[in-house]
Amino acid sequence: MPHIHTEDQNEKNIRLAFYLNLSFTLAELIVGFFTNSMAILADALHDFGDSFSLAFSWRMEKVSNRVGDQHYSYGYKRFSMLSALISAIILLIGSIFIISESVQRISKPQSSDARGMFAFALVGIAVNGYAALRTRHGNNMNSKMISLHLIEDLLGWVAVLVVSIVLLIKDIPVLDPLLSLVVTTFVIFNVVKNLRKTLVLFLQGVPDTIDIKAIEEELRMMEMVNDVHHTHAWSLDGEQNVLTTHVILFENAKKEHIRAIKNKIKEFREQYGLVHTTVEFEYQDEDCSMNNVHNFID
Repeated sequence: MPHIHTEDQNEKNIRLAFYLNLSFTLAELIVGFFTNSMAILADALHDFGDSFSLAFSWRMEKVSNRVGDQHYSYGYKRFSMLSALISAIILLIGSIFIISESVQRISKPQSSDARGMFAFALVGIAVNGYAALRTRHGNNMNSKMISLHLIEDLLGWVAVLVVSIVLLIKDIPVLDPLLSLVVTTFVIFNVVKNLRKTLVLFLQGVPDTIDIKAIEEELRMMEMVNDVHHTHAWSLDGEQNVLTTHVILFENAKKEHIRAIKNKIKEFREQYGLVHTTVEFEYQDEDCSMNNVHNFID
C-alpha cells in the first residue's frame, strides 16, 4: 500500500501534538490565573477543547488505518473525516464562548501581568510552533484541521507577545480582551472555511482536485469510445479518492482498445490520487440500467 508510511506519520504527529497541547493547557490555566490575563485564560479554554479534539483525532486516525472488511468495504478512512468534522464543531462552540467572555471583559477591563504574559507568550510560540511544524505536512482533512488549530494558536501567541510588550510600556487593560476577541474571530473564520470543505467531502461531494468533465473528455477522445457517462468521484478522507464511470464502446471494439482505456484510468489514479477506480464497459446497443454482467477495474 503506497500510503502506509504517510498514515503512520499522521498518527505520530497527532499523538505528539496531543501531549504537547495537553501539557501546555494545564500550564496556561495556572499562568492565566496568576497573571489575570483573559487572553491566556481564553486560549487555555480553546486549547482544552483542542486537547479533546486531538485525543479524539488520534484515536480516529488509528481506526482509519484499518483495512476494509465486511462492514466497511472501502476501509475506515472516513473515520478520519468524522474526526475533522467533530474537531471543527468543538472549536466553534469554544470560540463562541470565548467571544462572549471577551465582550464582558471589554466593558469592565482588568489589569494583567504584562511580564507574565510576555514570558508565557515565548513559551507558547515555541510549543505551538514546534507542533505546527510537525503536523503541517499532513495530507488528509483530519491532519489539516489539526495543523490549522496549531497554526492559529501560534499566531495567537504572537499577538499575546505583541500586546504584552505594549502593556509593559503603557497600561491599557482593554487590549487583553480585545486581543482575545480578534484572535477568536480569526479562528472562527478559518474553521468555518475548513468546515465547509470537510462537509462537502463528508457528504461525498466531488473533491476540488478532481475535474470530472476533463476525465470524461479525455476518455471520449480515445479510440473506439462512443461516450462516457455516470462518472462519479468522492473522497474517503480528503487525500484518498474514489472514481466510478461508465464507458460506452463501439461494437467493433477489441481487447487492445479496452486495455488502452484501462491504462488511461491508471494515469488518472496518479493524477487525481485515486485509490479505488471502477469502470463499467458497455456497448452501443446496451441499456446500462439493465446490465447484470459488466467488466470492472478496481
